[in-house]
Amino acid sequence: MPESWLTSIDSYCERLGPGFWAEPLNALTNGAFLAAALYALVLWRRAGARDWPALWLIAVTFVVGIGSFLFHTFANRWSLLADVLPIAVFIYSYFLIAMRRYLRLGLVVSVLVTMLFAAFNMSFDRLWFTVFPGVTLNGSVGYIPAAFALLTVGGLCLLGNERGPGRALMMAAGAFALSLVFRSMDSAVCSSLPAGTHFLWHVLNAVVLAVLMRAAIVHSSRKRPVHVPG
Repeated sequence: MPESWLTSIDSYCERLGPGFWAEPLNALTNGAFLAAALYALVLWRRAGARDWPALWLIAVTFVVGIGSFLFHTFANRWSLLADVLPIAVFIYSYFLIAMRRYLRLGLVVSVLVTMLFAAFNMSFDRLWFTVFPGVTLNGSVGYIPAAFALLTVGGLCLLGNERGPGRALMMAAGAFALSLVFRSMDSAVCSSLPAGTHFLWHVLNAVVLAVLMRAAIVHSSRKRPVHVPG
C-alpha cells in the first residue's frame, strides 16, 4: 500500500493521538449501525425474507458500521474511504428504491433521476462554497443534499397520499438534521467537551437508517404495505 494511504487524519475532538483506541466513543458507537442492521434483518425475515433490495440496504448498513469503525480506529486515508464509500452507496441505493417503491416511477426514469441526484450531490460542495466561502460545517456540507432529498421525497410522498413512507422520511429527515448539527459542532466544543459530539452523529444516523430500512420493508413494491410488528 502506498505510504500516502497511511497518512494520519485527525478530524475530531476525541482523537488526541495516533493510537488505535484514541477515539473510543467514536469507534464503539458504530455498534449502533450494526444494531440497526440486525433490527432491520429481523423485520425483513418477518416480512417473508424475499425483499432483495431491502436486504441490500441491510448489508450496506452493516458495512457502514464496519467502515466507520475502521476510520475511527486507524484514522488514515484508506480507512476514510472505507468510511465514506458505504455511506454513499446507501444514499444512492435508497434514493433509487424510493423512486421505484414510494413514487412508483419506472426503472429507467428512476435510474435517470438517481443519476441527476448524484450529479447534484457531487457538485454541491462547489455551489455551497461559492455562496458560503469558508463555511465548512466541519466537513458536513456534503451530507446536506441527502437531507434535502429526504425532505423532498417525503413531501412528495405525502402529497401523493403515500402517508406511511412520507411520515417515515420526514421523521428520518428530522433525525438526520439533528445529527448534522452534532457532526458540525464537534470541533467547536473541544475546549468544553473533550469527547466532542461526533459520536452522536453515529447514534442518530443509526436511528435514521433503521427508520428508512423499516419503511422500505413495510412499504414494499407490492400494492399493499407489509404488516411488520415492531
